[in-house]
Amino acid sequence: MIIRSKSFENNGMIPKKHTGFGEDKSPEFMINDIPDGVVSLAIIMDDLDVPFRSSFTHWLIWNIPKTDIIPEGLPGKEKLEKPFKAIQGNAWGKHIYRGPKQPFFIKKEHRYVFCVYALDCMLNLDGAAGKKELVAVMQGHVLSEARLVGRYRRN
Repeated sequence: MIIRSKSFENNGMIPKKHTGFGEDKSPEFMINDIPDGVVSLAIIMDDLDVPFRSSFTHWLIWNIPKTDIIPEGLPGKEKLEKPFKAIQGNAWGKHIYRGPKQPFFIKKEHRYVFCVYALDCMLNLDGAAGKKELVAVMQGHVLSEARLVGRYRRN
């Protein structure tokens, strides 16, 4: 399985419109070579370069019906109805995509990884869940996964 974005290449710079310094819109994703038997997709977005932590979760979304296009700018709410039904979990204390927005004292470039998981089921998990709960409930249901890394530096 392969994940790509029209907004940035793997290891490329994330455009400002997908950050907290811009419109904070989720990027569009194209997913190719989804294996047979996939029922749903989940995405976890983490900042890999947060000081004093192994990562910081920016976005959680699951129960995305099998699709090869995830459009830009998904609405910010726990239960999505359009463009498809899905659940956005508790990341940053919100049920919304939150792009890069480093504090003023962080000057170094950060890497943001978008991990897409192809699952053999819909998950029985409500939007109050965080990353730990999502990862636990996905155990044994992941058929494939793909990663896309974007970089961002506060100017």
